[in-house]
Amino acid sequence: MSSPQTTSEVAAVADAIRSHDRFLLVTHENPDGDALGSILGLKLALDQLGKDSVMYLYGDAPLPSEYSFMPLGDLQRRLPDDWRERVLIAVDCANETRIGPDPEPLAGAPLVLDIDHHHDNTRFGDLNLIVPNASSTGEVLRDVFAELGVELTPEIAEALYIAVVTDTGRFQYSNTTAKALRLAAELVEAGADVHAIFRRVYETVQFAKLKLLARALERAQIYDGGRLVVSYLLRTDFTDIGAAEAYSEGIIDYLRAVEGADMAALIREPRDGPARRVSLRASNDELDVSAIARKSGGGGHRQAAGFSSDDSIEEITEFIKREFLASAPTRT
Repeated sequence: MSSPQTTSEVAAVADAIRSHDRFLLVTHENPDGDALGSILGLKLALDQLGKDSVMYLYGDAPLPSEYSFMPLGDLQRRLPDDWRERVLIAVDCANETRIGPDPEPLAGAPLVLDIDHHHDNTRFGDLNLIVPNASSTGEVLRDVFAELGVELTPEIAEALYIAVVTDTGRFQYSNTTAKALRLAAELVEAGADVHAIFRRVYETVQFAKLKLLARALERAQIYDGGRLVVSYLLRTDFTDIGAAEAYSEGIIDYLRAVEGADMAALIREPRDGPARRVSLRASNDELDVSAIARKSGGGGHRQAAGFSSDDSIEEITEFIKREFLASAPTRT
C-alpha cells in the first residue's frame, strides 16, 4: 500500500504532466533495462495523452545489445533545439550527474520532474517522486500512468515489464515484493510477451561478450576469506575482442554468485575517457554498497551501486577492500 505522502507526490507529478504539453525525457548514462524500459514506457504514455515528448540520452556509447529489440529508434543522442522550452522528466537517475556532465538541461528547463526509486536520490527536481521500496522506476511509473488514466497497451506493458524484470534480477533479488509480482501479472494480462522478452534479454548473447566474461573471470581475486570478489577489464580487452563497453553488463553477477561472497566489484576501463567505472554488488542484505559508492561520488541501491574514478586499478581495489572491511557485517 502506498503512503499518503507517495500518493500526493504521484498526484502532483500527474498534475504537472497534465498541465504541460512538451517534454524532454532523460535517463542515466550507460542505461540498464529499468532506465530504457522506463523512458520508453513514459514516451508511449505521453504519446497516448497527445503530448509532444523527446527521448534523450547523453553520449555516443551504443546501447546494450540485449535491448536492441526495443523500439528506441526515436531516442536522440543530441539535445533538441527547443530543449529549453520543454519540461524535463528524469527517470531512474539517482542524481543529476548521472544524466550527463552538462548541467544545462537541468538548469535551463522550465520545470524538472524527478521520478526514481533509488534510496539515495538527491531530489534534484522541482517535483520529486522517489519511492525507495519500489522494485524499479518502471513500477513507480505504473502508478503515475494509473493516475493519468493511461491505458496499458501491449507496448507500454512490455516496456514496464522489461524495467521490472531486469531490476529484480528476474524476480530473484530482495526488491521482489508482492507489489512487483502483482504488477508483473498485470503487465502480462495487458499483453507483455514474457517469453520473447526473456529470450531476447537473457538468451541472446554475443560471442564477444562471452570472451569478455572469460577475461573477467580469469582475473578475479578473492579477499577476506572469500567474502569479497574483485575483477577488472582493461581498455585493450574491449578493443582486442571487438566488444562494446555495454557487453560488460551482467558480468558482475557471475562474480557475486561465488560461494561465500558478500560483495563483488568489477572495475572496467571505458574505451573512451580516462575515468574507470566501478560496479558494486552485495549478496548480503546487511551490506549497503551505495554507501561505499557515495564515498567516491557515485551511488545506487543498497545491493547494486557504482562510481567512476581516475585512480589506478590497484588504488581502486585497495579502496574497495578497505571500505568493505569497514562496512561488512561480522560473520558469526
